[in-house]
Amino acid sequence: MAIIGYARVSTVDQDTALQRDALAMAGVHRVYVESGSGVGPRPQLQIALNSLCYGDCLVVWKLDRVARSLSDLLGILGRLRAAGATIKSLTEPIDTSSPIGEFTFQILGAVAQLERSMIRERVMAGQAAARSRGQRWGAPRGMDAETEKNLVSMYLEGGYTIAECAAYWGVGYGAARGAICRVCNPRSEYLNYKRRRAVK
Repeated sequence: MAIIGYARVSTVDQDTALQRDALAMAGVHRVYVESGSGVGPRPQLQIALNSLCYGDCLVVWKLDRVARSLSDLLGILGRLRAAGATIKSLTEPIDTSSPIGEFTFQILGAVAQLERSMIRERVMAGQAAARSRGQRWGAPRGMDAETEKNLVSMYLEGGYTIAECAAYWGVGYGAARGAICRVCNPRSEYLNYKRRRAVK
């Protein structure tokens, strides 16, 4: 059984020393360190998850270091279960090797499902209201950096189409697609889009 640690800071200017020291005190000898925004592929996290085997434990200083949202966290939990591994937070009562920790995750799952249902309901209501006003979809409209960040994060969480993200944040489909493509392998996404346009 291996104990594997993961540490992340949001910018390269921050230091992971606090997290690494806490992980070392918890008996973690192998730590994967990431510097940068939680938006994106997070390659060190993927390496850490892929290295887990049956009986291993992924240890983090805090859950928001490993997941950007509840749905993201539950997706990671699914991968851990498939590998026969567990996850433990050093600063929160989360340890899926214990009944209480597993129960806490189940509560988080219920909250995440409720959150998704409420967002979808608001999206559908917004679309219906816009249609009743005669609004045309896809009209170009810019967005500020904060809106773009939130839109891309929502898409990367999974479960939402580009159109749903655009409608929720009140921007055009093209603007939403462009923002997402800049993060999600922009060249291949753009080329695939151009090919689909050429076929039509």
